[in-house]
Amino acid sequence: MSTREKKMTFGEAVKEAMAEEMRRDPMVLLIGEDVGPAGGVFKILVGLFDEFGPERVIDTPIAEAGFVGIGVGAALTGMRPIVELMFGDFIALTMDQVVNQAAKLRYMSGGQAKVPLTIRATMGAGRSSAAQHSQSLHAWTSHIPGLKVVIPSTPADAKGLIKTAIRDDNPVIVYEDKMMYKLEGMVPEGDYTIPFGKADVKREGDDVTLIATSSMVHVALNAAGMLAQQGISAEVVDPRTMVPLDREALVASVSKTGRAVIIDEGHRGFGVTGELASVVYEGAFDYLDAPIVRLGAMDVPVPFSKPLEDMTIPTEKDVVEAVMGMMK
Repeated sequence: MSTREKKMTFGEAVKEAMAEEMRRDPMVLLIGEDVGPAGGVFKILVGLFDEFGPERVIDTPIAEAGFVGIGVGAALTGMRPIVELMFGDFIALTMDQVVNQAAKLRYMSGGQAKVPLTIRATMGAGRSSAAQHSQSLHAWTSHIPGLKVVIPSTPADAKGLIKTAIRDDNPVIVYEDKMMYKLEGMVPEGDYTIPFGKADVKREGDDVTLIATSSMVHVALNAAGMLAQQGISAEVVDPRTMVPLDREALVASVSKTGRAVIIDEGHRGFGVTGELASVVYEGAFDYLDAPIVRLGAMDVPVPFSKPLEDMTIPTEKDVVEAVMGMMK
C-alpha cells in the first residue's frame, strides 16, 4: 500500500476505485439507473460517463431484475460488470438473479463458469427515506454460499475493497452506507487493494471489544472516546467483510479484553449481531467475563419520521450504557 495519502470523501473513494479499474481493464463497465450523465442519485459518479462513454457507463430502465441479469450474463462472457442498485432495498427485486444464478453458476458448472460481478448497494437509515429505502440487508446475502459480502466503513477501505471486488472472479456485493458518502478520510495514493477476510482494528484497547460494521464503526469509535474519559479502554474491531469473515481476529480481540459489544445497523433479530456473537462465543467462551451484548436496529420497518427513525438506530449512548452495565 502506498505511504502517501490524500484526503477524500467516501463517495470520491468509491468513484476513484471504479475509475482506476476501468482504466486498467477495458472489460470493466458500470450498469445501473442514472449512472450516466446524471452521475448517480447521490452524485458520486459524476465524470465517469464523460471519461468512459455510453458503452461502458450504461443507464438502464427501472428494472433491477433485468439489469442485474444483464450483469450476470456479461460476467459469464468475460466482462467485469459493476452493477449499481440505487438503494440496497431493491435487491429484493433481484433475488433470483443474485441467489439462484450468480451465486450458483460456478459451483453448478464444476468451476467452468466464472461470474466476476460486483454489485454495489446502499444501506443505512438516517435520511428520512422511509421503510423501502432505508434498510440494511447485508445479513440476507451473507447467508448465501457463493457470494462475497463487503461492508467498508472508511474512504480508504472503500477504495481498497472495491478494487479487490472488481478483480475477483466471484460475485461480490458491496454495501455502502449512504449516510457516509460525504465522510472524509485519508486514502493512500496510487493502486492498492485490501484483501477480503482481514478485519481491521480501528482502535486498540484492553477492557472491552466493540465489534462494529459500516457506519456503526464510527458510533463505536465515538463511544470508545467517551468510555476513555471514564477510564475504560475499548478496542474497536471492524470486520470489513462479512464473507469471508475474519473469525480469528474477532476471537483474538475478545480473548484479550474479556468483554464484547457487537453493533450493526441491520435488524437485530436473526441478523449479523447474532452470527458474530456466535463466532465469539464458540472461540472465546473461556475468556469471557460478561455476556456478549448485541446492539442492532430495532425490529420494525424504518419510520419516515426523523425522531422515530433515530430511535431505531444504535447510538453512542447505547454502546456506553452497554459497556458500563457489563463492567459492574
